[in-house]
Formats: sequence, C-alpha cells, structure tokens
Amino acid sequence: MNTSMRVNPNPNTRRRVVSVLLALSASAATLVVPGAAAAQESSGPTATVPPIRWGACPKAEPPYPDPSPKAQCATVKVPLDWSKPKGPEIGLFVARYRATDPARRIGVLMSNPGGPGAGGADDALYADDPIGGYAPAMLQRFDMIGFDPRGIGRSQNAGCDEAILDSIPARPRSAAEFERLRTLNGRLADSCLKQTGPLAAHMDGESVARDMDSIRAALGERRISFLGHSYGTFLGERYARLFPGNLRALALDSAMDPDRPNAERYLTDGSVTIDNTLKRLAAWCEKDMACALKGKDLTAVTDKLFARADAGTLRDPGPNGPTRTKVDADQLSDFLTFALGKGSQEETARQLAALHTGKGEVYWTPTGTDPVSRLVLCRDYDFRIRDYAQYQAIRKRVAKAAPHVRYNAQALDVILGCQGWTMPPKPRPALVKGDLPPVLLANATHDLATPLPGAQRMARSFPQASLFTMDVVGHWLYRRGGTEKAMRVIDTYLTSPKG
Repeated sequence: MNTSMRVNPNPNTRRRVVSVLLALSASAATLVVPGAAAAQESSGPTATVPPIRWGACPKAEPPYPDPSPKAQCATVKVPLDWSKPKGPEIGLFVARYRATDPARRIGVLMSNPGGPGAGGADDALYADDPIGGYAPAMLQRFDMIGFDPRGIGRSQNAGCDEAILDSIPARPRSAAEFERLRTLNGRLADSCLKQTGPLAAHMDGESVARDMDSIRAALGERRISFLGHSYGTFLGERYARLFPGNLRALALDSAMDPDRPNAERYLTDGSVTIDNTLKRLAAWCEKDMACALKGKDLTAVTDKLFARADAGTLRDPGPNGPTRTKVDADQLSDFLTFALGKGSQEETARQLAALHTGKGEVYWTPTGTDPVSRLVLCRDYDFRIRDYAQYQAIRKRVAKAAPHVRYNAQALDVILGCQGWTMPPKPRPALVKGDLPPVLLANATHDLATPLPGAQRMARSFPQASLFTMDVVGHWLYRRGGTEKAMRVIDTYLTSPKG
C-alpha cells in the first residue's frame, strides 16, 4: 500500500515499473505455515453479466509506451451499489493478454497492484514487458486479466476538491487543530460525493471483490487464480471471504492486515517496523565503511536529533553549515519513515550525517494522502479517534514502542486522513461457506507499508496458508532484481496443479 502521494495516478502508468522504485536489499527467506479461519456464512447479492466483447486497447499518453499489441480491452458493467443489483450500473475497464500456449493454458490470472488508487489494467496491457511484465512461462499458462477498480483510472475516475488538501493540518498540535482537521476532511469527503456522485460512497474493498466476480462470470470462467499486491491483498482476502469456491489459487504479495485494526494497532505495527529498520541500519553502519556515520551509534545519533528538534535547535543542513530553517520532531519522523523504508542504506546514512553535522542535504518527503485512497481505506478500516486527547495518548504509547523514530509517517497519514470522514467504515463481510485452496503469502520482514505482523494475521485468517518471508527492507516482493526469489516462489505456486 502506498498512499503518500497527493496526485491521482495516471491511468496509463506502467504499474510494475512505478511500483518497483523501492530500494530493497535481499537476504534469507523462510516459509511459515499458520493456523485456521472462522466459520462461514452467506455471500449476499450477485448479478448476471453478459459475455465480454473484446476490442482494441486505447493508445497510451506520452511519455508512456503503447500497450502490447497482443492486449485486448473491454468494459464490464456492474451495479453501482451491490445491495441494489438491479439498480444503476457503472463500467469497469478490463484488459486481457491471452495465454501464448493455449494447449498448456491453466486458466485466468486476475491481479491487482494495490494503491489503493492504482489502475490495475496495466498488468495485462504490459504483461509481456521485458522489465516489468510477467515471466514468459507465466504468459504461456495464463490469460492475464487486469482491471481498473471502480472510481479509478479508466473506470469512471473519482474526483474531489483537492484544493482543500492544502488547508488540512498535517500534524495537529492542539485540540483546535484536530477539530479543524476533522472538519476539513469532512468537507473533502462531501466534495468527492458532489463531484463523483454516489459512486464515491461505494469504492470499498467488498464492492471491488464483487466486481471481480462479475468479471470472472463475464469471462465465462468457473474459477480464477488471483495475484494481489499491497492493497490488492486486501481485495484478495475479501474475494476469498465472499467467493471461496471460485478461487483456484490465491497469492498475496506484501499483505495487509485483514482484521480491521484500530488506529493504535495500525500505527504501532508500522512504527515498530521503522524502528527495527533503523536498528538494522545501525548494525550495518557499525561494520561498513560506506556508512557516513561509521563508528557512531546510529540510534543514539537519532535520539539526539529528536532531542534537538524538541528543543528547537535542529536546523535544516546546508552546503556550508546549518541554515536558519528549523526542523521539528514531526518532520524528523516523516523523514525517517521514508528514508528508512524506501532509501538505500548509504543514502539514508548520508542524510542522517547531514542532519547531525548541519552540513549537507536532506530530501524531505511531503506528507498526506490523496482523496481516492481515503475513499477506499476510510470505508475498509475503522481508524476513527474520539478526540485530541485520545490522539495524544495513542501517539505517546506508539512513541514508547518505537522510541528511535516515534511513528510511521505513512501509517499516520492514513489514520489522520480518515478523521471526520463523512462516509463511515463498512462492516467486514461474513465468511461464505466453501472450500478455499491453500493460500500463499509473501512479505518483507521490514515493510513500512504492510508490516509483517499484518501479513501474519492475514495468513492466520485462512484455513491453509503458507507465509514466505524475505529478510529485506522495502515493499512489493514480486519483482525482478533483489527479490526475484519471491517472484519465482509465487510463480511456482500459481502454476502448480490445483485441481
């Protein structure tokens, strides 16, 4: 899950190329088999879907390359509100890349790249891309199916008044600021409803999972295999709850917590992950000459930076020494989150050294979440905080659990973005009776966006699941390069006989 950007993703962006721009360092891998799930109930309404009529795919907007000439595109109509299956409909943009070896074809592999807010049709549009696409053996065996989820990309893009974003306090420091944040978030939500219409209130994961089954039915397939990344793992879990008998295989890469954690648990999991990543960097720094702070205790350096920030004496470094620009503790936590979670070890240490000495350069990352991610996450999770006093108490307990970084900025952005949201969280759907295939999950041990504890809870939510982990820093393991081993493990699972 990546919700740190405020701009809506370009629907023609090649999602794999964008997603893999997270620095990862590969090491050991392990396999863990967790326990069983709860009882199952009814799935609710469904809809009859006519067969898909495939056609040519639209050209991409420069500078992005055109889709593969082998890709096909179509629109699938689904109910806007799944509680009213015969009510108004919306169109979903769907793409297909057909199996290159029909005689050995296994079936359909549907996928979602997460976000939330990323268009997923690119998985099929660029399925044969030599850098970001699938391995040739996978292209031989599956029809690759990608789709832009409702309200995203080419599936009737949602719109909101993004001018409101600049007025929302990024880190409220008083009861008045906290209430202002809630009020402005409410206005932002109302603007989404005004600009997008009723669809804005129906972009939750359960609705998308039901859309996925409509696509399955329109394809004429009895079962699908599904590969979800980041927030896409949440969609895979929702699909498994609602349509277990329609799954041939389920692979979840960088898995979210499916158990609707409250704000404190969500923030704690992410913050402890960042704190442990700093300790990992400190251990590397002790023995590697490439570290700009070689010979120093990196955690102690960071603690002193926070002390200076609290005292108002920490300054933004410059080429010749400290500037007059103050750096506060929130800015320091924000920097640590994104530098530790997405930057290289050498670069993160260099920037910490610049803060420590006052000489050098630090790259500051803007905070905040885009409205599309709020339309999704604030419905799927219940992050509501009662008032500023509870918010302060949560922050203090989280800082105690993660003392060297204080908090995970990306997780806090998500939580604060949901305060005052006028479309309330949607209940988790009940489990439907049916046999699930064994599920495969993959997760980094140091993932700032989808921390390992959430992936472990995701694994425990299935009757049979294996959790493959890699001792790396970063997000999204299904990629070529440093985490290619995870890609091979997932591909082997997906192509193995499942009945």
